[in-house]
Amino acid sequence: MTYDTILYSLRDGVAEIRFNRPQRLNAVTPQLYAELNDALGRAEAERDARVVLLTGEGRAFCVGADLKEHKAGGRSAFERRQYLQGEQIVCKRLLRLGRPVVAAVNGYALGAGAEMAIASDFMVMAASAQIGLPEISIGNYLGGGVSWLLPRLVGLAKARELVFLGERIKGEEAVRIGLANRVFADEGFLDAAREFARRIAAKAPLSMQLAKRHLNFAAEGTLDAALAAELEGMTFVATTKDWQEGIDAFAEKRAPVFKGE
Repeated sequence: MTYDTILYSLRDGVAEIRFNRPQRLNAVTPQLYAELNDALGRAEAERDARVVLLTGEGRAFCVGADLKEHKAGGRSAFERRQYLQGEQIVCKRLLRLGRPVVAAVNGYALGAGAEMAIASDFMVMAASAQIGLPEISIGNYLGGGVSWLLPRLVGLAKARELVFLGERIKGEEAVRIGLANRVFADEGFLDAAREFARRIAAKAPLSMQLAKRHLNFAAEGTLDAALAAELEGMTFVATTKDWQEGIDAFAEKRAPVFKGE
């Protein structure tokens, strides 16, 4: 697939996907969802892609639905449902992708944009960036699994506040409540986000894949299920070349070089 609404690049183990509709503050369309889903599959298939970095061109990460297109109408009920389901598919893909995903929120992240950032494994924000869930304020509703994810991240009381009030918060507050991981200065933000992603990319890929799956969905199971899954994970990674490389690197007092083998 060739892309019109996103940009894709791969460097230093980081597959970078940028929303590329800056003239509309990267508002989502059915085409953007389709291209993003394709790009995520591409990153998962590329052996050298250890981490996905998701960000936006221009002054926004993603402001959610393109309300100009909504106002124009013209979609059938079926087409509207397909459009709405596009976000569900993408957010589920982000959660289940066999690579860690870093959302680098460079500007506004609203509605579906916020929900895609929340569905990522890590969120880093520029100091002036703002994130918010305005859906209820405009008679819309939540998507992307955020009703399941948000209380797990910030607690039920704060999740209610963010959803019902629809207020935007900045990076420092997002970090304070556990919604975001880091906040970086506006100047040089993308470089800082890339460095954060590269640090993750240097870790053992197979171990990260297991950790992502177990952490994201541990709440669906029991302690015994988690212990069994961890035991299987430890047994599996001990058969890999990366496990031996980690042991050797520790003994030799050097940084390990993992190959995903």
